[in-house]
Amino acid sequence: MSVFQEKLGSQERRAGISLALIYAFRMLGLFMILPVFAIYAEDLPEATPMLTGLALGIYGLTQAVLQIPFGMLSDKIGRKPVIAGGLLIFAVGSLVAASADGIYGIIVGRALQGSGAIAAALMALAADLSTEEHRMRMMALIGMSIGAAFAASMVLGPVLNEFIGVSGIFAGTAVLAIMGIGILYLFVPNPPDSHFHRDAELQTSSLKAVLKTVDLLRLDAGIFALHFVLMSVFLVIPLELRDDAGLASAQHWQLYLPVFIVSVILMVPFILLSERKDLMKPVFVGSIAGLIVAVLGLLSGRDLATITIFLLIFFTAFNLLEASLPSLIAKTANAEQKGTAMGVYSSSQFMGAFAGGAVGGLAHNAWGIDGAYMTALAMLSIWLLIAVFMKKPRNLSTYLMKVTNVTEQNLLAVRGVVEVAIIKGEGVAYLKVQKNILDEEKLLSMAVKDS
Repeated sequence: MSVFQEKLGSQERRAGISLALIYAFRMLGLFMILPVFAIYAEDLPEATPMLTGLALGIYGLTQAVLQIPFGMLSDKIGRKPVIAGGLLIFAVGSLVAASADGIYGIIVGRALQGSGAIAAALMALAADLSTEEHRMRMMALIGMSIGAAFAASMVLGPVLNEFIGVSGIFAGTAVLAIMGIGILYLFVPNPPDSHFHRDAELQTSSLKAVLKTVDLLRLDAGIFALHFVLMSVFLVIPLELRDDAGLASAQHWQLYLPVFIVSVILMVPFILLSERKDLMKPVFVGSIAGLIVAVLGLLSGRDLATITIFLLIFFTAFNLLEASLPSLIAKTANAEQKGTAMGVYSSSQFMGAFAGGAVGGLAHNAWGIDGAYMTALAMLSIWLLIAVFMKKPRNLSTYLMKVTNVTEQNLLAVRGVVEVAIIKGEGVAYLKVQKNILDEEKLLSMAVKDS
C-alpha cells in the first residue's frame, strides 16, 4: 500500500480525532457569533458599526501576535501545558464577553479569546504524535475539523441565539474550552518524544527566506484578503437578511444550512479539476472572480432570492479557496521550510480577520451597508490582480521519511523526486515529489524501517 494511502495507526487515530475536536471546539467559540453579532450589537451601549467590526475581528490581532511565541514556548515547556493554558485564557475571554454589558467589554473578551493562541502548539503536538509518513493525513484530519466547525457555526449561531442569546453562546464556548482541556489530558496520548518539526513549526532562521519568496507572499496576501472579506461581509449580511429580506434572525440558519451543503457539493468538481487536471491556477483565479461576482450581487440585490443565490456563489468560492490555499502553500514552499511558510500564512489569516472587522466596520460606519461591500470588493480586486500574475503552481506533494546513510543525490535519482533536503542531526528527509510518477517502492527501500 502507498504511504500516501496508509491508514493512521490506532494511537495516531486517537490523537488526530482528539486534537481535531479541541481545534473544532475553539473554532466554534470564535465563529458562532459571526452570523448573529451584528444584530445583537445594535442594542449594546455605546456600540457603533465600527466598534461592532472591531469586536468581531479583534481576536485575529491577538491570535496573530501570540500564536508563534506560544508555539516556540511549547518547544521549551511542553505542548500540553501551553495548549491547556491557551484554552484556559480562551475560556476566561469567553466569560468576560458573556458578562459584558457593553461593546467595550465584548472587545476585551474577544481579544482574550484570541490570546489563547494554541494553533501552533497544537500542530506541533500533532507532529509529535504522528510518524513522518502519516503526518499529512493527521494534519488533513485537523484541517477538516476546522472546515466542519466553521460550517456548524453558521447554523448553530442563529439556533442557539434564539434559546440562550449571544451571552449564552459566549458562556457555552467557555464550557467547550474546559471540555477541550479534559480531552487534552484524558484522551490525547503523551508523545514519546517532543522535538522541533520543521515541516510543522516555524523556524526563525528560515523566516527571512520565506518572507522573500514572492509566490508565498502572494498566497499570504490571499488568505489575508479572504478573511478580510469574510468579516466585512458578515458585518452586514445578518442585517440585510432581517431588514431587507424579511427573514427573522432565528430563521437565518434555514438559509445557511442548505447554502453550505450545496456549496460543498458544488466545490468538489473544481477541486478534482484543480488537482487531477493540473488546473490549479485557473480554478484559483476563477474562485476569486466568483467572490467578486457574489459580493457585487449582494450589493445590487437585497431580496431573499437574490441574497440566497449570491451567498451560494460566495460560499462555494470561499470554501474552495479556503481548501486550496494551504495546499498551494505546501506546493510552493521549499520542502524543509513548509512549517515556517504555514506559520506566516496562519498569521496572515488572523490579521486578515482583524483588518476585515476593523476596516469593514469603519466603512459600514461611514457609508452604510454599501460601504462594507465596497470595501470587500476593493480588497478582492487587489487580490485578483495579485493572483493573475502568480506563477503556475507545481503539482507536487510533500513527502517525509526517516533516513540514514542516504545522500540527497541518492534520493533525487528516484523517479518522481523533485526536491530533497536532509537536515543533519534529524535523520529525516524532506521531499517534494510528483505523486503520479513516483517510484515509491524504490524510495521506501532507502527509508529507515520503524522497529
